Amino acid sequence: MTATPSPTEPRLTSLSHGGGCGCKIAPGVLADILRGTAAMPMPPELLVGIETADDAAVYRLNDEQALIATTDFFMPIVDDPYDFGRIAATNAISDVYAMGGTPIMALALVGMPIGVLSTATIGRILEGGQSVCRAAGIPIAGGHTIDSVEPIYGLVALGLVHPQRVKRNADARVGDRLVLGKPLGVGVLSAALKKDRLPADGYAQMIASTTRLNTPGPALAALDGVHALTDVTGFGLAGHALEMARGAGSCVHLDMARVPLLPGVRDWAAQGLVTGASGRNWAAYGAEVRLAEGLSPVDQALLTDPQTSGGLLVACAPDAVDAVLACFRQHGFDAAAEVGAIEAARGDGVHLVVD
Repeated sequence: MTATPSPTEPRLTSLSHGGGCGCKIAPGVLADILRGTAAMPMPPELLVGIETADDAAVYRLNDEQALIATTDFFMPIVDDPYDFGRIAATNAISDVYAMGGTPIMALALVGMPIGVLSTATIGRILEGGQSVCRAAGIPIAGGHTIDSVEPIYGLVALGLVHPQRVKRNADARVGDRLVLGKPLGVGVLSAALKKDRLPADGYAQMIASTTRLNTPGPALAALDGVHALTDVTGFGLAGHALEMARGAGSCVHLDMARVPLLPGVRDWAAQGLVTGASGRNWAAYGAEVRLAEGLSPVDQALLTDPQTSGGLLVACAPDAVDAVLACFRQHGFDAAAEVGAIEAARGDGVHLVVD
């Protein structure tokens, strides 16, 4: 299933208290942390900043180019060092695609417990990240390293986009349809893996999903009917749909039966194999969600399941759905599906309705 660690080295996941995007600070805690920070004046060239918790910052360079800048890093979600590097790099680059941009280069962020992990193991992590950057057509042009108690790896990712094709998470319109590019369930599979209950085919599904670059991003941004883009990561589908709804001053309506899932994850979740981040996510934003009576705790767990290197979530005009799905298919995202719609804002504080 994974490469066997050296007898003198611990499993990568044993060195971290959380893995992948499940390491994210819970939304409620993050809000408390940021509440006391003073807002700084922003230059007019900054097209996207911190105002809507978007995927990356975007700075206008000229009439034809805007620079996308983002960073993402986390602790191991798997024990194989090469796979860990691949997953972390794919996840970081995804934020460039989620803004509608094309990546141009990356910087590596490396924190490793020197003396606990061998230089060979650390080298394999970096090799995994480099392999993904080669696939994306970009160099790792530098970076920074520290001696850390827990293993941490990720990238600063930079990209370019035409200023008129920037796709924020806040620009959805009432009547838009929502399309999700990847199936959910990475957090559930990671929980099964940590308990040594994930079979080889489940691990293969997990790796295939988390190392698939969200390459449709620029092509989606070029479609006239696409209004908003984001990627689904640590806050789960519900959390990132809420960010989209809040930014647009609207409500998101999801059809749970249409949400694609990785094979086996519903059964695993029913057996209690969910991450702690799933519960923290619900505690942070559950008051803004209305679940239909027929939905179960398993559905709630899947909606809040933290996705490491998750799929793009697209808000588009109804007549653009077919083109959006065709774009996903052209890039090999066969599981992409229409999962809901943008509706008018409600007066009860609910921003997400799930049937």
